[in-house]
Amino acid sequence: MPIQVLMPALSPTMEKGNLAKWLKKEGETIKSGDVIAEIETDKATMEVEATDEGTLGKILIPEGTADVAVNTPIATILADGESAADLGKTPAPAPSVAQEVAESRSACRRRQADDLRAQGAVRAGFP
Repeated sequence: MPIQVLMPALSPTMEKGNLAKWLKKEGETIKSGDVIAEIETDKATMEVEATDEGTLGKILIPEGTADVAVNTPIATILADGESAADLGKTPAPAPSVAQEVAESRSACRRRQADDLRAQGAVRAGFP
């Protein structure tokens, strides 16, 4: 199954960055540790290293793209024996951490509201 390369968080507070330049082209062989792209933040330009081996199958975000959110798929790597036809089999990206936190907080607020309504009913004399 093709491997997604995600926009990395280059600092704890980074939410988005600019994909400045691709250093590898589609179809090139990639080894773990190869520098594949350059990412710009408001403070620095950093190199992105591959963590997997294979062939750069598809560049999803072109170089020069600004404001790419952290964890957005930016490329796919094909493992040995995979072809471009396997790119359609890439799994959907996982929900962002911010989305998961927002959903969790929403559920907590609903439970808190239910508890407060129940406490109010008890104070008002309802069982």
